[in-house]
Amino acid sequence: MMEHATRVGNRLLAALPPADFALLAPHLRKVPLTHDAVLVRSGDKVEHLWFPCSGAIALIMELPNGQTAATAVIGNDGSVGLMTALAPTRSPMTAVVRVAGTALQISPARFHTALERSPAIANSVQLLTRAMLTQFQHVAACNALHSVEARLARWLLHIHDRTDGGDILSLTQETLSELLGVRRTTVTHVVSALRTSRAIKSSRRGQLEIDRHRLEAVACECYKVMSRRIDRIVSQEAPRLRHAAPARTGCLPPEPPLAKTDS
Repeated sequence: MMEHATRVGNRLLAALPPADFALLAPHLRKVPLTHDAVLVRSGDKVEHLWFPCSGAIALIMELPNGQTAATAVIGNDGSVGLMTALAPTRSPMTAVVRVAGTALQISPARFHTALERSPAIANSVQLLTRAMLTQFQHVAACNALHSVEARLARWLLHIHDRTDGGDILSLTQETLSELLGVRRTTVTHVVSALRTSRAIKSSRRGQLEIDRHRLEAVACECYKVMSRRIDRIVSQEAPRLRHAAPARTGCLPPEPPLAKTDS
């Protein structure tokens, strides 16, 4: 059985009581998150759930005209595809790895079976939903009210929080364009402005070297407010999962086939 989640890095799983985590542990598989890998595309059936231990995954909304924009970044405080465990459905967004790392992977059917036995796991889904809604709301408000420079600073800080590679972020102009929902020519001007303010020390091809202190000065208040609220949900409310009703233990039954969905 896999060691308890506190040793493998995902904060949602770490908050589960040992008996509840034990329902999931035999079915979790540690997998690499490769830079720029697409975990699931918008409209595709979700075959796996991912609980990142390190790295960062961007959720991308794709519009009919081909434009794309990031709506959230997921790190070790969240999960990708978790909501589909509640009912078979297709992914509403594309999930792309933007900072390499590792994740724990499990099938939706296995997770759903464990969820039905564990109030703590069910509560963790609610907790994640609250954290995700918080991020979606702040990103939407920030996109409407703040400058492109402030928004880029916010995204860079948010991603930097989820990487252990120092102050060098491997992010191409295409990725930055996707995060901001703007053209690459606009990205060039914004990066140049941040270099002028020395919030970005250098911008070699595909890599940005940041000065975190100066970047925080450029970022809008959304970064700190959003980070505080998400951290409060994950750090302060997640421990309450340990006081949920105990899980019904025992081996899970054989995994059922994934439900068929219309094309």
